[in-house]
Amino acid sequence: MDVVVALVVGLAAGAHTATWGMYKDAPYEGFTWPKYLRSVWLSSAIAIVVEVVTGLDTSRASTLVVLFGLTYVIERGLNEFYKTFLREEDQSKYAIPMQFAVRGVVVEQRRRRWLAAAGYAAGVGAIVGGIYALQELGTGVGGVGAVLVVGSAGGWISAIGGAWKDAPHEGFHLFKFFRSPLVALTYAMLLAALTGSYVFIAMGALGYTVATLETHKTFFKPNVPRGKFAGKDVRFPEMLERRRHFLPLYAVIWMAMVVTFVVALTGSRHGLI
Repeated sequence: MDVVVALVVGLAAGAHTATWGMYKDAPYEGFTWPKYLRSVWLSSAIAIVVEVVTGLDTSRASTLVVLFGLTYVIERGLNEFYKTFLREEDQSKYAIPMQFAVRGVVVEQRRRRWLAAAGYAAGVGAIVGGIYALQELGTGVGGVGAVLVVGSAGGWISAIGGAWKDAPHEGFHLFKFFRSPLVALTYAMLLAALTGSYVFIAMGALGYTVATLETHKTFFKPNVPRGKFAGKDVRFPEMLERRRHFLPLYAVIWMAMVVTFVVALTGSRHGLI
């Protein structure tokens, strides 16, 4: 039953990601079901693997909240890693390159991109490993102090990566840079009431941070093109209307997670704080 519940959580997380991704990109790139469902299938597999590896008890609302955040961040991490370092694609259709670039110039040589990929993966692994070690080694840092230490860690990964990619083209924006760590810290404080795992808190908080910020940028500023398509022509204008059909699904997923979050927070006794 835990696997079945994990599958449902993964489907929800994947549909959430796929919907905002389609909503912002489809007018410029078009829509296909295989592309839309890619994140859905990947998130489903990730959620099941996470549940099997960690043995999470999916009968608790707190577990569902944590699993959704973990699934979200792992799927986003794998997807962005692939697009940045491994995928071969014509970058001329983008205003901001999606492949790995240095000072805004795409690194064309595959070997250099792969070396950068290895370094990036090692860096993220070191951060996650450091968070895990902080708890396992018994440093004496706990409670609110631990949340303050690890809570924004994932947000800094997002902030630094975003600035590396966008700043050479859009300039450096101080508020934008600190936005992800601050939102992640807020979510970390909530997740710390549901789980005692530093890694779950840090990575789950980043998952919810991505979901929140992408929702704001996509649906609260629908007429502002995303940076990567700034100045580009809308090639599929029919999608400006067609994409609206997916909004009820997106809203239902958000409502379900908010309700689950509230239920978890009111009944949890398993958190760090």
